[in-house]
Amino acid sequence: MNVAVVLFTSDLRLHDNPVLCSALRDADRVVPLFVRDDAVHRAGFDAPNRLAFLADCLADLDAGLRKRGGRLIVRTGPVAKEVRRLVEETGAGAVHLAAGVSGYAQRREEQLRTALADSDCELRLHDAVVTALAPGRVVPTGKDHFAVFTPYFRRWEAAGVRGTLTAPRAVRLPDGDLSSDPLPSRDGVGDVSPALADGGEQAGRKLVTSWLSGDLADYADGHDDLAGDATSRLSPHLHFGTVSAAELVGRAREKGGPGGEAFVRQLAWRDFHHQVLAARHDASWSDYRPRQDRWRSDEDEITAWKTGRTGYPVVDAAMRQLAHEGWMHNRGRLLAASFLTKTLYVDWRVGARHFLELLVDGDIANNQLNWQWAAGTGTDTRPNRVLNPVTQGKRYDPHGDYVRRWVPELAEVKGSAVHEPWKVKDALDYPDPVVDLGEARARFEKARGLD
Repeated sequence: MNVAVVLFTSDLRLHDNPVLCSALRDADRVVPLFVRDDAVHRAGFDAPNRLAFLADCLADLDAGLRKRGGRLIVRTGPVAKEVRRLVEETGAGAVHLAAGVSGYAQRREEQLRTALADSDCELRLHDAVVTALAPGRVVPTGKDHFAVFTPYFRRWEAAGVRGTLTAPRAVRLPDGDLSSDPLPSRDGVGDVSPALADGGEQAGRKLVTSWLSGDLADYADGHDDLAGDATSRLSPHLHFGTVSAAELVGRAREKGGPGGEAFVRQLAWRDFHHQVLAARHDASWSDYRPRQDRWRSDEDEITAWKTGRTGYPVVDAAMRQLAHEGWMHNRGRLLAASFLTKTLYVDWRVGARHFLELLVDGDIANNQLNWQWAAGTGTDTRPNRVLNPVTQGKRYDPHGDYVRRWVPELAEVKGSAVHEPWKVKDALDYPDPVVDLGEARARFEKARGLD
């Protein structure tokens, strides 16, 4: 009997999963495994919102496997140790795993190689599982990654993504009883955002179907509309791999039109950040392009930003949405990040860490590198741009509906006036601005040597 282990990580799905399909093709029996790794807790990456969403994902994955004759085996402990133990229990000849790009993923792969080195079991890594195109698939001449998105996107489009795989009809476990820890439950997680979305492949695929048949058509024009919320909200499912980036690219291209093209471009942005991090692991916490910044650290201003009480309504609305949903509109993320790093001139790592504490889609590649883009220490070709929260609010929330939705103190302020701090200063319990925008911009430009 030929046995393989499938180590699920950021690919918690049955549809279009090259890891699972390869194992089922090569082995008679397959053991689906998920390891609750102690290292994730020690690193502080097991934020409540992601733990709750993960519990949904694992329950859904287990249910799908059981319909096919299998089940999910859950173990707790160091990944390499638990995988080696399961290999010894089953006599598995291969462990299949989606390749990752973060420092944690790279260490996990190396630890697995070491743990399996003296066994008859082979570690098999699979590319283009977490992303649509594998990091390193396209590179500029003489370099190991693209540092600018536009040339990357041209090569990315020309390379094309792999075809979509169907979900397996059957998954057969080895004979005998395999012990498993209980599946985690969302109910067992505290401090979860009140309106956190449901996780799992079924929820993800329903969302994909609704998105492709609905708002995708208007995505090119509407994706920055804060109040309209015309984004896919698929980022948590992409992070946990309950939907496939490659499948999304293929299906969006089939739909075509400006909306489909714009959405595919956003998926390429996700791949772009993964290929940057694959080449520069230190970019998760170190400046990709240092600007000799001497960041400020005003705890009162940082607290005001975190709690949505800066006195700038669109920034406050975005931060309150994050706290309530564990998710934030893409334009809101950009405005909140620009305000912290450029207007308050606070280290981007402070903001990135806070986002990772709350975001259900808190992905190291996309979160950290988007923060660096906003701070001007990343891949932005205009590193010193400063986004004015008043003009940005009027542009992307022209009627003020987004602000009134999340900042109830301003519910009676009409129209775009809600974005003007000097017009809302008398609103009940709403704070005065923490900083003057003109003074803040002058301070930032002086710090960057632009004055």
